[in-house]
Amino acid sequence: MQSRLPSMAGLRAFEAAARHLSFTRAAIELNLTQSAISHQIRNLEELIGARFFHRVGNDIRLTEAGIEYLGPARSAITELQVAADRAIGRRQRDVLTIACLGTFAIKCLLPALGDFMRSNPAIRLKVRTLMPYAQVRPDDYDVSIQYGMDADWPGFAAHRITNEEIFPVCSPSLLAGPTALLRPSDLRHHFIIRTTSPLVLRDDWPLWQRKAGVDDLTFAGEIVCDLLYPSYQTAIEGLGVALGRSAVVRNDIAAGRLVEPFSIRMPSPLGYHVVYPQQHANLVKVQRFVDWACGNLATMLK
Repeated sequence: MQSRLPSMAGLRAFEAAARHLSFTRAAIELNLTQSAISHQIRNLEELIGARFFHRVGNDIRLTEAGIEYLGPARSAITELQVAADRAIGRRQRDVLTIACLGTFAIKCLLPALGDFMRSNPAIRLKVRTLMPYAQVRPDDYDVSIQYGMDADWPGFAAHRITNEEIFPVCSPSLLAGPTALLRPSDLRHHFIIRTTSPLVLRDDWPLWQRKAGVDDLTFAGEIVCDLLYPSYQTAIEGLGVALGRSAVVRNDIAAGRLVEPFSIRMPSPLGYHVVYPQQHANLVKVQRFVDWACGNLATMLK
């Protein structure tokens, strides 16, 4: 039986039309005519043997078959795009692909990256977000910034760029009023914010409470976030108190978005590291980034 493999043109036409729920907008995005989009989708439907769209007045909607097919179609397009980028990137000595955890990228790397660009104007950059729940192939990036202990990446080169301290942070608004945070025992009036990211394998609140001498304290409640970035944004909005990690809350404290209500910090064995495959060590673009990250970036994050 002959395999029914769709064309990339058909998949892209279908995905764009499904995303916009409009053949016209899909045609504009892909720089095609509306009739060309219709033709590609019709060919795809005939190949699969199912209708993917139906009309409701002047609008289009996905059928049940269309909804079912959309996820795999998007995955196939994305996988091929990543593979193409990977193959092209190997031949581009002036393109540096940096894979970075989202919170660190937003809070630390991107605000400082202009300094690297000014020192290395010939190097073009690609920044990829590392998701804690997903595995990324080492050949999908040139260099990465990851979180853990010094020995967490056997077979890779790894250089620590931050020594981390952990301490409560909150919105300045929580320092005023009848339940103001003046001493650790005042936390009983407030919600705390816990992070359940797989990168944060332990709950540091009990350890910090012990250091602060409030082991038996009961909080008013808690809010649980799955990543650090929403945890800190929740604290910025004044909804509770989060445990800050010194490198990633530094800029928010300097800008007044967060404050440190108590002068009680707990050192952490974890930290952010520049990590890259050993075979990338001789690439000039990697050497320059590693030198910058271990020098200028590390200094900025102190």
